[in-house]
Amino acid sequence: MKNYNFKEKPIEIHGAPLLDRTGEMGRLPKKVLEELPRLENLASHTAGGRVCFKTNSKNIKIKCELAKLTVDIGMSIYACQSLHVLVGDRRNPRFAGLVGPSNYEQTVFEGSINKKSTILEDIMIYLPRNEAVKSLEILIDDDAIIEAPIPYDFKPILYYGSSITEGGCCCNPFNTYPAIISNHLNVDFYNFGFSGNALAELCLAEYFATFDMSIFVYDYDNNSPDEVHFKNTHEAFFKRFRELKPETPVIMMSMPREIYENWNVVRRDIIKETYDNAVKNGDKNVYFIDGETFFGGSDRYRCTIDGIHPNDIGFARMAEVIEPIIKDILFK
Repeated sequence: MKNYNFKEKPIEIHGAPLLDRTGEMGRLPKKVLEELPRLENLASHTAGGRVCFKTNSKNIKIKCELAKLTVDIGMSIYACQSLHVLVGDRRNPRFAGLVGPSNYEQTVFEGSINKKSTILEDIMIYLPRNEAVKSLEILIDDDAIIEAPIPYDFKPILYYGSSITEGGCCCNPFNTYPAIISNHLNVDFYNFGFSGNALAELCLAEYFATFDMSIFVYDYDNNSPDEVHFKNTHEAFFKRFRELKPETPVIMMSMPREIYENWNVVRRDIIKETYDNAVKNGDKNVYFIDGETFFGGSDRYRCTIDGIHPNDIGFARMAEVIEPIIKDILFK
C-alpha cells in the first residue's frame, strides 16, 4: 500500500488553527499560553480537527499515535480517543467506521476501513476530541490515487466556549453541533471549546481576531465562576473582539439547559444586555440565541447525559436552532 503522512499534500487538515502558522496541531500559540498556562493541556487537543482528501482506494488503512490517553468520565474511548471516518459528500456522507485504541494504555494503534467502492470520493477523518495527535499515517491501495478534497464554501466559523462547545458529551465528534452545521452547510470551522476553562480573557479575544472567519460564535456562560465575573467579562470580551473585527458577524448564546433556573436566567440576561447594547450602538452584525430554546418543546429530559452536557439528541436539537441563523448570515 502507498503511505502518506497526514500533513502531506494533497491531504488537507481543517480545524487545526496553528497548522498554517507554526506547523503544529495545537489550538493556542505560545504567547497566549504564557498568559494562560492552565490551558496548555486543553490547547493541545485536536477538538474539531478533520483530515480530508479524495481517493478511489477501496481500502484505507490508518495508523495513529497519540501523545497520551486520558479517561473522560462523561465520554467513551470511542468518542474521545478514536478517529471517525466519513465517506462521500459532506452534506450527506456515510459512516465508514472508526479506528481507535482498545484500552487507555494504547497510544499507538491502527485500523482499516473498507470504502466498498473504487469511485473517487471524499474522505473525512475526525480527529480525537480529548487528545494530542503525534502522528497519523494514511495508506491506500497501490493502484489508487489521492487528491485534494472538495473545498469548503465558506471561511471558518470560530466557536469559543465550554466543554459543550468542545463536544461534551456526544458519542462521536461529527455529532457536535459545530460539526453538524459544518457538514450541512459545507462551512469550515475552528473549535475553541475549553472544558471548564472558558473565562473570556482579553488575550483570547485578541488571538481570535487574528483569524479570517465568516462568523464568531460566543458562548461561555457555563464556565464563569459567578455572575459578578460574568458581568465583568462578557461585554468587555465582545468589545475587544469588535474593536479588532468591526464587521465580523457575532452570535451570542446562552447555555443549553432542560430547565432554566434563576442563575441561568441571570446569565442569559447579561448576554442579552451585551447584545442590546451593541444594537443600540449601531452594530448590525450581532445575533442573540436563547439557550433555553435549544432542546425544543418535548422530551427535553432526553437531551443531556447529566443535566448539563448535551448527548447526541441534545446536539442535534441545538444544531436545528443555530443552523438557520448561521445559514442566513452566510447566504446574505
